Amino acid sequence: MRLASLAMYVSPPPVAEATTALWSFLRDELRGAGVDGVPESLDHRVRYNEAWLHPDLLLAQTCGYPYVKHLRGKVRLVATPIFGHPGCDGPETCSFVIVREESEAHSLEDLRGARAAINEPDSNSGVNLLRASVAPLAWNGHFFSSVIETGGHLNSIAAVSAGIADVAAIDCITYGNTLRFDPERLSGVRVLAETVKGPGLPFITRGDATEEELIKLRSALEKAAVEPALAEARDVLSLKGFSVLSDADYQPLADLERDAQRLNYPVIA
Repeated sequence: MRLASLAMYVSPPPVAEATTALWSFLRDELRGAGVDGVPESLDHRVRYNEAWLHPDLLLAQTCGYPYVKHLRGKVRLVATPIFGHPGCDGPETCSFVIVREESEAHSLEDLRGARAAINEPDSNSGVNLLRASVAPLAWNGHFFSSVIETGGHLNSIAAVSAGIADVAAIDCITYGNTLRFDPERLSGVRVLAETVKGPGLPFITRGDATEEELIKLRSALEKAAVEPALAEARDVLSLKGFSVLSDADYQPLADLERDAQRLNYPVIA
C-alpha cells in the first residue's frame, strides 16, 4: 500500500475534517484512474517530514524551503494549492510577523533586541521569510536578543501571547485558519508586518513517479478544485484551486537565503 500524508494544515478540527474529505475524493479519483496501491486513508503515523522521502510515497505536502534545500531531484512537484486567505496571492504566500497587542513596536526595526520564536529551522514561513525581512536591519549577524524553537506555528503564537517571546512569523494560511476557527488563540497578539511572498507549500510525489502517474495526480487535484460535493470542504480550507509550478518557481526561496548570507545574516539571531 502506498503512503499519503497531508499533515501540514490539520488544525483546528474543521480543517482536519475538510482535509480528510479532500483525500477521500482524491483517493476515489486515483483508484478510478487505475493508480495502484492508493491507501484508504491518510497516514497519521509517519511524521510529516519523514513522508517526503518515503519509498512508497504517493502524495504528500512539503514546505518550499526544505524543498529547495533538501528535496530537489529526490521528489517530483505535483501542484501547489491556491488559498483565499489574506496574505495569499495565487500560489504565493507570506508570513505575518506577530507581536503582543501591548507591544510598542511599530515597525520591524523596532524589534531590534526582541526575543524571537521560530517553529523549526527549515521552515520557510517561520524562518526563511522572517530572516529575509530582518537581514537588511541586522548588525554583525545579529538582530534579536534571543531565539527559541517552539516546534510549530501554534506554539509560536502561544509563546508570543504568553510573553515568552516578543515576535514570531506565522504563515498566512495557519493564521487564517486560526483566526476563522480558533480566534481565541490569537487574543493578545497583533500583526505588525507582512514578510515578502514566496511560492506556497507544494504537493509532491516520489522522485521516480512516472509521467502518467503525475498526470493522474494533477487531474485528481484539478477535479477536486471544482467538484460540487467538495464545496463545503473547499470553503473550510479556503482552497481556490491548484497551480502547477516548476522547480525554477521555487528558486526565489533559495535566493532569499543567499541574500541573507550576503548580508552576513545566515541564521536567525
